[in-house]
Amino acid sequence: MSREMKALKFLFRNGETWTVERRFIGDLWIKQITSSFGRINGGEFVEIHPCAGFKIEIFTEGDHVATHDINLGGLELGMFARALKYQDIERMEILYKAGTPDLIYFPYKDTDGDGLDNEYQSTKVSESTKNLYIVIDPEKTVEDFYADEIK
Repeated sequence: MSREMKALKFLFRNGETWTVERRFIGDLWIKQITSSFGRINGGEFVEIHPCAGFKIEIFTEGDHVATHDINLGGLELGMFARALKYQDIERMEILYKAGTPDLIYFPYKDTDGDGLDNEYQSTKVSESTKNLYIVIDPEKTVEDFYADEIK
């Protein structure tokens, strides 16, 4: 039996979250999700699901903060502006209509030693549609995947 995805919940490096409902997602691609086991921050050994790359288009209607995601960054900037200003999406939960969410870790390489921005994340808003495009990939950027869309 397959599970139906209802939303994606992005988890930022500083603990903030952003939930985007399925109806606000255009293009979506998650490359090579694998299963690994590891210890995070000295905790117990857990199963984690890293991916090799990620790209997404979020329609302008997705630029809002859900009540369960209330945080200062999103309230002050809007979520599109927050994602543009800080390149720090660390992981996401795939939320289903029923059942346990899947937690996916993105490729992450610290840009400055502080651990805040991800060298592998690139983010742009389309000049024409105002949709947000995010790519998290060690080899390609948002311009590589969405050059025509962000014009």
